Amino acid sequence: MSKFWSPFVKELVPYVPGEQPKLAKLVKLNTNENPYGPSPKALAAMREALNDDLRLYPDPSGECLKQAVADYYGVQTAQVFVGNGSDEVLAHAFHGLFQHGKPLLFPDISYSFYPVYCGLYGIEAGQIPLDENFQIRLEDYARPNGGIIFPNPNAPTGCLLALDAIERLLQGNPDSVVLVDEAYVDFGGQTSIGLVDRYPNLLVTQTLSKSRSLAGLRVGLAVGHPDLIEALERIKNSFNSYPLDRMAIAGAAAAFDDRAWFEQTCKAVIDSREVLVSALQGKGFEVLPSAANFVFARHPQHDAAKLAALVREQGVIVRHFKQERIAQFLRITIGTPEQNQALLDALSSI
Repeated sequence: MSKFWSPFVKELVPYVPGEQPKLAKLVKLNTNENPYGPSPKALAAMREALNDDLRLYPDPSGECLKQAVADYYGVQTAQVFVGNGSDEVLAHAFHGLFQHGKPLLFPDISYSFYPVYCGLYGIEAGQIPLDENFQIRLEDYARPNGGIIFPNPNAPTGCLLALDAIERLLQGNPDSVVLVDEAYVDFGGQTSIGLVDRYPNLLVTQTLSKSRSLAGLRVGLAVGHPDLIEALERIKNSFNSYPLDRMAIAGAAAAFDDRAWFEQTCKAVIDSREVLVSALQGKGFEVLPSAANFVFARHPQHDAAKLAALVREQGVIVRHFKQERIAQFLRITIGTPEQNQALLDALSSI
């Protein structure tokens, strides 16, 4: 049936998400989901929105959510864009901000959706190797480009780029959009949003899937100069003018309002991460410094693919990537203390 496809579809290499196993008893440490549930206030707001008003379209601009984000970060609503998951927000940025006939620069070890979107939107992918410690070298980005994008902290490495380095990157590329993808920033980093008023070329994206435990709701956002936000709005309104449903808007806004729950659950994940890192190092693993809700680890005496298969036999799933530079690493999501211990027990049995 592929004769009906548009020609470019044959060339696409789609993103492959982490496995979502059907077996309930597996300890799932492979997709960076938060082990703690959403804010009770968010759940209550969504229950309240579950009423006869669902026959009506939602607010197409999601003003209630934009205001909650603006209040939280101390910006104006005109600087905020909201979308159906941060992947959709990123897609709009690729479409509306990076199609300039020049390569889009991003790390070679990074979020694997970036090259997918380059293929989808006909953008040249300028993949820049991380250094031997899997860190970004700023000098490597001092070349002609149609934009720069990277996760901070990086995924799947978990390594963080400091704010002063991001500022130098912005200063060195005043004619290009620099997109900082902050999906994991709340687990140990400092957001770049405080720089948006000084740098009109900065766009920061975030998701409510990780630190606010709403992966099942699909809500993402961007913060930047109003001109950048207007470009995203133009793309959105030419593609899907009602991206967020009523319950998503209500739940996401309430999640931003519940700072206590957010801080409590983030701290629990961070504390568990440090315990897990120490335990893995005690077993001989090399663990990259992580500011995310996962760790990236390798063992000098054990093949990563075999380790992943063996712990799976013990009922624990972790993520293994086949990309050459990182083929000996495992990405391990931080779970509850009990889930983390299940992984350690499985490794001990091996």
